[in-house]
Amino acid sequence: MPAIVTYVLVTVCLLAAELLYFRIAYRFNILDRPDMRSSHSRDTLRGGGVIFFLAVWLWVAFFGLKYPWFLAGLTVVSVVSFTDDVRSVPNGVRLAAQFLAVFLLLLETGALAGPLWLVPVAAVVGVGILNAYNFMDGINGITGGYSLSVLLPLIALDCVPGLSGSAFGFIDPDLLAVVTVSVLVFCFFNFRAHARCFAGDVGAVGIAFILLFALIRLIRQTGDFSWLMLLAVYGVDSVLTIVHRIQLREHLGQAHRKHAYQIMANELAIPHIVVSSTYSGLQLFISSGLILLRNSRYLYAVIVLFCLAIAYWLFMKRFFYLHKIV
Repeated sequence: MPAIVTYVLVTVCLLAAELLYFRIAYRFNILDRPDMRSSHSRDTLRGGGVIFFLAVWLWVAFFGLKYPWFLAGLTVVSVVSFTDDVRSVPNGVRLAAQFLAVFLLLLETGALAGPLWLVPVAAVVGVGILNAYNFMDGINGITGGYSLSVLLPLIALDCVPGLSGSAFGFIDPDLLAVVTVSVLVFCFFNFRAHARCFAGDVGAVGIAFILLFALIRLIRQTGDFSWLMLLAVYGVDSVLTIVHRIQLREHLGQAHRKHAYQIMANELAIPHIVVSSTYSGLQLFISSGLILLRNSRYLYAVIVLFCLAIAYWLFMKRFFYLHKIV
């Protein structure tokens, strides 16, 4: 079957799956209802990001099963996350599922063959990335837009000869392509002023798991940890917000609206799409520099992280007083 025909079928299947999910979600009342900590003002379908999970299974159907432990881990974390979208799941169960899923991911990538002490560190970092990605899913367009800003550099690194030195063919390009199609379909319904659906935990955690898998494979092949900078913008906002909340002596498990992007959207009333586009565009710009600077990536990473941290500190110093919910 010609590639173009395959991807047309994939696109049609994903679009049909998303529309079918909308009917199911309405039927069973799977809605995100706004409260005082929400950044939206109307009931909206939750869990539309299930399409990312379905996309991976569709990739298996069209292109074959190549990463069984990855698929098992994604299934575990997506099922538990979707259950949490429908009805609350205890934190212990959710964390246990995430650690199991990350363990399966590490098994798939061969990371378990490294030093024994590195395994628990990698597991904690992996679970931290999943939850950070989930915490950043708070306004229209940000999960879909930011995910595209990570997927596009990964596709370029995987497929474009000569672009990144030796980092070619670290993952099946069809997997990245099918997932990208699913993100574009999701963005059609979410990247707008009045979203028709939200990603939900299943979407945010699911796409984070997929991106983490690709990043670990890239790092394993190149031996270069600077590729974590493909998540730099989310990373700085997440980590520094946690530090800020610790300074405020808040319970870290409590819902909040103190991320920089939330203050932009809520207190400064910047349109969601503008904020999401800013985060996505900034990440894409940073990633482009990372790819082009072959011999200075670690120095570049330090400079970028320093600049992002200073920008975050100056922004909070100037605008955090507007935040009314403490």
